[in-house]
Parts: sequence; C-alpha cells; structure tokens
Amino acid sequence: MASIELKQARKSYGVVEVIKGIDLDIQHGEFCVFVGPSGCGKSTLLRMISGLEPITDGDIVIGGEVVNSIPAADRGLAMVFQSYALYPHMTVRQNLSFGLENINTPRAEINEKVDGVAKMLQIDMLLDRRPKDLSGGQRQRVAIGRAVVREPRVFLFDEPLSNLDAELRVDMRGEIAALHRRLGNTMIYVTHDQVEAMTMADKIAVLRLGELEQFGRPLDLYNRPDNIFVAGFIGSPKMNFISGNVSADNREVLELETGETLALPATGYAQRPGEAVTLGIRPNHMQQVADGGVKVSVRSVEQLGGESYLYGSLGGGSAMTLHLPGQTDVELGQTISVIPEPGEIHLFDTETTRTLRMD
Repeated sequence: MASIELKQARKSYGVVEVIKGIDLDIQHGEFCVFVGPSGCGKSTLLRMISGLEPITDGDIVIGGEVVNSIPAADRGLAMVFQSYALYPHMTVRQNLSFGLENINTPRAEINEKVDGVAKMLQIDMLLDRRPKDLSGGQRQRVAIGRAVVREPRVFLFDEPLSNLDAELRVDMRGEIAALHRRLGNTMIYVTHDQVEAMTMADKIAVLRLGELEQFGRPLDLYNRPDNIFVAGFIGSPKMNFISGNVSADNREVLELETGETLALPATGYAQRPGEAVTLGIRPNHMQQVADGGVKVSVRSVEQLGGESYLYGSLGGGSAMTLHLPGQTDVELGQTISVIPEPGEIHLFDTETTRTLRMD
C-alpha cells in the first residue's frame, strides 16, 4: 500500500516560509493533482515528498512510514520531470535500462521489463534511437517509461506536459490517465493548468502562497468552492464576481455596486441584512434577457461556431464573461441585459472571501 500523508509539512528557506503547514491525505491508488498559480509551492511540495528537498518541519508518511530522514533513492518513488532529463548519449533502450542496471537487476529481467514497458507506451519501435532523434511526445513517453520500468510505489509528475504543444498535451494527458488505470499506482501530478487538473484527477489540491486552499474531487471543487480563490481558479473561463450588499430590509435582494438589484435564491444563504457580499456566477450560467437584470457593455465577441463568448464589463467596472451556446448576433460595443440562473449563484463573504453556506 502506498498512501501518502502530510502532517503539518513545512518548508523554509532561511526566514522565508514557502510551505506553511500543509495537512493532506492521499489514499493508495489515487491520482492526485497539485494545482495553483506560479510560485504557490506545488513543485516544492512534490520535491519534499520525493526527498529531493528536505522537510523543515512536520512529517511525510508514505505507506505508513515516516520518511523525513529517508533518502530519495530509498523511498520507492519515481519522478518524471518537465525537462524529460534523458541521457542524450544513450539510446532509448539504454535510458530505460539505466536505473535497473544500477541496482544490479539481471540482464534477462531488464530486457523483459524494458520490452514490456516500451510496448505498453508504444515506443517499442524507437528503442535504438537517441533522444535527439525523437519528437517531444516521444521523449515524454521515454521519460515516463523510465519511471514505469522501476515499478515504484508512487509516481510523481512535475509539469510533464508543459513543453508540448496544445494538441499533443491533450493526447498525452489521456495517455497518462490511461496508464494510471492500467497500473493502479498512486500518482501525484503537478500542473498550473486547471483543465489538466479537472480532466485527470481523482482528487485536486489547490495551493496558494504555500497554503492548501481546498482538497477534494474535481466536481466538488467546481460546484462547491470553499472561497473566492478556488471559485475563480477552477473552471474555464473563470467565474464572474460582482460586489454588492444584502438589502437592509430584504435579505433575498442583492444591491449591486452598479446600483442595480438582483434577486437571491429564496432558500437563502446564511447572509445578514446589510452585509457586504460577493456574488459569483459562472459564464455558462448567465442568461441574456430583453430587459431588466444587469447591464453589460460588450467589448469583445468570440464566435467559435458551436458556441460564443462575450467579454464585457458592468457599470461599476467589474469584468463579465458570458458563454452562450451556438452563434450570437450580439456585436462589439452593444449593451445587453443578463441575469444569473438562480440555482447557480455562489455567495462569498467579501471580507473573509469564504463561501457563505446555505441555512
């Protein structure tokens, strides 16, 4: 069993604390994605788990064993790097074999494992080539194969697809997800791309400034974000946010920064009359109406054939994005009226940025 548990894990460089006491429990066989903006600490956290970065405080537990003082080579993990890190003077076969040779694996066993992994990853026709003769996608398969052939307890991926073009990234993330289903090992994958996180993960850990903002299943984070940051980071295009105050005499009415009003769900959030709140609504949960609602000044229109995106702003300056099915006749510079779908509204405390829960 290769579960991974972080207990108040911290990492400091001098007086600068970059990982600030993270608690996390990844079950055996889960595909967990660390996601967040650049500089949030996701790669540092992965390197702490791998043993490439010493932990400053707290515990890292792998398979029930505290591994803080265990060297990286003895943790039973395999890491796939963004740069591939292949040996340029070696053939593909030699790159795949190298780690097994270092632990004195019998040659017949090495050949059997290398041939099996190469066939699984569809690189068996490339075994005699060197890295310079491979495409980016082929190099990435070799890097993954080098990890697989070692039969580790846990796979660690550090932004492995960021050097590939968009179409190849889509293909490769499908292959990595399929590899996880075949092998069943625990996998931790670092990315700044929330689309990768949503499409690949069993669980997502959203990080910001060295802290864990939320951990859970992809659709749970999408449908029930804990705060404004998670709501804005998970989902593409990002969620729209509108500032306002709950009406002093009717807490089911939101008085917006523009002077307009919106009706809140009759079931009611746990907001108080007069409270400053932020309304969140996803671009695909906005409806265009003939009149009433909120006025949006359209500054950009993207027609994609099967769907359309409108980018504009409210009277108070807040940005607003609408996702409409099919094609639209709305033009640049036009002012339109929109309303949010009542059941899709999210409310956040403006001061704490935390989600206001339903009564």
